[in-house]
Amino acid sequence: MTTSEKHDERMATMTFATVYPHYLKKIEKKGRTKEELHQVIEWLTGFDSGKLNELIEKKVTFESFFQQAKLNPNAKLITGLICGYRIEDIENPLTQKVRYLDKLVDELAKGRKMEKILRKD
Repeated sequence: MTTSEKHDERMATMTFATVYPHYLKKIEKKGRTKEELHQVIEWLTGFDSGKLNELIEKKVTFESFFQQAKLNPNAKLITGLICGYRIEDIENPLTQKVRYLDKLVDELAKGRKMEKILRKD
């Protein structure tokens, strides 16, 4: 699926620090913890809590965030719809990575078991 150039640019320039509090609020409202959120983010990106806090303080863009990440090889197993886009069909690599993260946070908020969220081949 092709996203617009404007949409992809917005994804690249958005800062992780502005989105992170929304992720946290969303999952805590559903009874999940910050530690679980960090576990999901670490699975996808390789960033531990210390590195996450550093990236938040530096106000890195999603482009920089994912350039520094070591994407989990099983991230390709993240499929489905998010914000009206079928994740596996998104052509822009950065936009797809951001949507991977969005999907994992959604699954966490919906009460999905951690074993299912952290996909294995």
